[in-house]
Amino acid sequence: MNVRRLIPTTAVAGAVVLGLTALSACSTSDAADGGNGDKLKVTASFYPMQFLAERIGGEHVAVTSLTKPGVEPHDLELTPRQIGSISESDYVLYLKGIQPAVDDAIKQSGVKNTVDAATLTTLENHGSEVSGHDHGHEGEEAHEDEEAHADEHGHEGEEAHEEHSEGDGHNHGEDGGADPHIWLDPVKYAEVAKGVGKSLEKADPDHAADYKKNTDALVAELGELNTAYETGLKNPATKTFITTHSAFGYLAERYGLTQQGIAGIDPEAEPSPARIQEIHTIAEKEKATTVFFETLASDKTAKTLAKDTGLKTGVLDPLEGITEKSQGADYIEVMESNLAALQKALGAK
Repeated sequence: MNVRRLIPTTAVAGAVVLGLTALSACSTSDAADGGNGDKLKVTASFYPMQFLAERIGGEHVAVTSLTKPGVEPHDLELTPRQIGSISESDYVLYLKGIQPAVDDAIKQSGVKNTVDAATLTTLENHGSEVSGHDHGHEGEEAHEDEEAHADEHGHEGEEAHEEHSEGDGHNHGEDGGADPHIWLDPVKYAEVAKGVGKSLEKADPDHAADYKKNTDALVAELGELNTAYETGLKNPATKTFITTHSAFGYLAERYGLTQQGIAGIDPEAEPSPARIQEIHTIAEKEKATTVFFETLASDKTAKTLAKDTGLKTGVLDPLEGITEKSQGADYIEVMESNLAALQKALGAK
C-alpha cells in the first residue's frame, strides 16, 4: 500500500478519544439515528461488508457503512464521530487489510461482536499476473476447519489468524502479503456470508432463524452467480485480461483466467515505462483486446495504454462501492455486468 495513505496509529488513538467525547455530547450515534428502535446496530467498513450485513441481517439490523458511496475505500480517513459510532455498535463487520484507518479504530473500539471477514475464508497471495490454471481450487477442503474455528471463536479467531494475515495490506501479494479482494470470487464471498450469518445468530439469538434463512438464500444466489461465471467463461478466445487495478486475482483463479495488472496496488498510479512495454508484448502475444478501468478511479492510464496499443477500454468494477455510475444497483447486478464485460473482452460465447 502507498505509504502516504496510511494514518499513524497515534493519530487514530487521538481521534478515538475525540470521537468518544463528541459522542457523549450527542444524544444518539450515527448508527442509532432515524428511529432504529431495538434493531441490532451494525457498522460495516465498506460496501462488500455492508451488502452482506443488510442481506443477512434483513429487518433486524440497522447498518451504517463507514465508507460513503463514491469514496475510494483505501483512501478513507475516519472522522471522530465515525470512530465514536464504531464503539457504540452492537456488531462490526470489516475486512482487515483494506483500510488501515478502520483496522486501527476497530482494534481500539472494544466492541465484543467484531468480525474480520478475512478470517472466514482462505486468503492467498496474488501478484499482478494471476493465472487460474496453475492454482485450481486448492485449499477449499482445508478451509472448512478454519471457517469452523472462526465461527466457534468469533473475535478470538482474529488473533489466531493474525500470523496468517500479517501484512495484509492492499498489495495483491507483490511483497508477500495476502490479497484481500475475496468478495470478487462468488465462492469465497459465499464462505464469508456463511460465517457472517453464524456470527449474527450468536450476536442476536432471538432472530437466529431469520439470519439463517437469509444466509441460505444469499448463498444460493451466489451459487447461481458462480454457475453463470463458470458457464459464461468456459470457452474464451483468450484467457488474458488487462486491468488498471489488480483486484481480480481470486476471480481469475476461480475461472481459469490470467489477470495482467498495469500498475498493481494503486488504481491511479502511473505504470513504469518498462511495465507499459511489457503489457504491449503480453497483449500482442495473448491476443488481449481490452484494457479495463474501474468506476471509482481515473481512467487516464487505461485510455493512454489503450491508445498506445490499439486496444479497447472497458469497465471492470472491483465493487468497492456503489454509485450512480455503477453498472447495477447492488453486488449481484454489478457482478453480472462484470461477467458480460469479460465475455465481450475475452471472446467468450
